[in-house]
Parts: sequence; structure tokens; C-alpha cells
Amino acid sequence: MTVHQDDPHTILAAGCVLWRRPPTHHSDQGVEICLVHRPKYDDWSHPKGKLKRGEDALAGARREVREETGHDCAPGAALPTAHYLANGRPKQVSYWAAEATTGTFTPNREVDRIAWLTPPEARARLTQPRDRTLVDALLDALGALGALHTT
Repeated sequence: MTVHQDDPHTILAAGCVLWRRPPTHHSDQGVEICLVHRPKYDDWSHPKGKLKRGEDALAGARREVREETGHDCAPGAALPTAHYLANGRPKQVSYWAAEATTGTFTPNREVDRIAWLTPPEARARLTQPRDRTLVDALLDALGALGALHTT
């Protein structure tokens, strides 16, 4: 499905595949990915949300990460854009790889918990199959940058 940003019926959203180096300093552990649990939908997903009118997609993605996880982040590579129907309307979600920097999670009405998981654990926990491809896209982007350690 092709969605055009200028289509007034398209819901525009943005988010990040938020990652960090594990707190333990073992180089063979690679990265951990942050997933959010939304009680309204009882699902696990990457932090994302609708853009405010006139908001730049990357700015919106960073805002959503902060609101949903309590963390600031350093955005990196653009990841594939998701296109799907939400309540019968086309939705376009722009994603970026983003390394978590500072912050602390506080449960709220929208997100009641987060989980830092290895890539295989994140793939298994994600509710929507379309979100699983973003895990692979993140790993490809980090590998290309030499950000992942291989042993």
C-alpha cells in the first residue's frame, strides 16, 4: 500500500527502535531493545505515536520516545517506514534507530511498563509481525556502523 504524506486521510506517526548497550560490560551481548507495553491494547511495540500538526517526523519520534519510555535518545539511521490500516484509515509510521541516552521510566496511563530485551527476545515479544522487521533493520544499521561487537 502506498501512502502519501499529503493525503488528508493518512494518519502520520513516528517512532524509534530504541536500543542501548547492556548495563553489564560484556562485549558479546550486543544490544538491548526497548519495547513498550500499552495496557489499552495489551500489546508490546516500539515507542511511537501520532505527529502533532506541522511536527517534523524525527522531532515527533524523539518526543514519543521521551513520553513513552522516559528516555532521551540519540537518533541514528532511518529505518523502514511502516504502512498499514488503523481503524480503516491508512497510517504511515516513520522510524529511526535511536540509542537511549539519559532518563528513567515512570509508568503512566499510556505505557504501564517497558522491557529491555535482546533482539531475539524482542522479536518474540512484539505483538505485530510488521514490528519484527524493524529489529532486523536496526541490527543491519548498527552492523553497518560498526556499533555491534561480534565475537
